[in-house]
Amino acid sequence: MNLPADNPLDRILVLEMVRVTEAAAVAASKLVGRGDEKAADAAAVEAMRKAFDELYMDGGAPGKGPKIDIALDPLEGTTITAKAGANALAVLAAAKQGDLLNAPDTYMDKLAVGPGYPEGVIDLAKSPSDNVRAVAEAKGVEPSEIIVCVLDRPRHSDLIAELRDLGCGVVLIDDGDVAAVIAVTDEDTTIDMYMGQGGAPEGVLAAAALRCVGGQFNGRLVFRNEEEKGRARKLGIPDDQFDRIYKLEELARGDCIFAATGVTDGSLLAGVKRRRGGLMTTESVVMRASSGTVRWIKGEHKTR
Repeated sequence: MNLPADNPLDRILVLEMVRVTEAAAVAASKLVGRGDEKAADAAAVEAMRKAFDELYMDGGAPGKGPKIDIALDPLEGTTITAKAGANALAVLAAAKQGDLLNAPDTYMDKLAVGPGYPEGVIDLAKSPSDNVRAVAEAKGVEPSEIIVCVLDRPRHSDLIAELRDLGCGVVLIDDGDVAAVIAVTDEDTTIDMYMGQGGAPEGVLAAAALRCVGGQFNGRLVFRNEEEKGRARKLGIPDDQFDRIYKLEELARGDCIFAATGVTDGSLLAGVKRRRGGLMTTESVVMRASSGTVRWIKGEHKTR
């Protein structure tokens, strides 16, 4: 039966959310370095689906528990996993129904900065240089001291050139922009800002994480053709909103939970490790916006 709750997230146990990401990470880890992106992704998707089937919540099917929105990426970093690179994650976010943007499967222009800056310090309507200068001024440093993380893609060649002309340090990553956005919240990474185009659903996931730990995020959907615009219309996004710049609270509103488990070692989490005797270890993080709580969870799993 459905149990009433003022906040549906109160019915989702934190450990249950982590079990979902753990299951996907463990499944994907078996394909690390095997050079097969599709197989790794398929393994993570199937494992996450099975884990979700055991949870008491309703992400769309009626009568199964509290109604919530779910954003997920069973394997954020398929190329990373195939090449045994860093920062591959299994991630998901949950919020009350209607509180997460139902983003179409398109690109999104993204701009992010960590906590501690004046509200509105970043603005996607402005140039990359103007945003760097604004963050540098707020931080009390020269623009040349700002470090920006960017996906290493041909589409970002002009962006990278502009940042380097400004004297910025540019950290180029092959994949995994959810982890990269979260990295702006951790001073130990030395990354001040994230810029560039990546997947729109991943933008919602990153926004959910920032809602929990602080920071600012701007996102704008990018459409390459009419088919992609059609995907947005089917999700209820009208044509006059196609150029809209979404702020953090418009992508992830209210209370939300973000959970991630490392697949490979990275700046946020250690990856899945196989030990002797059929033992596997995982490292996960789960965050909640309403309390500002961040829990780091290490798990041990017997595989035989």
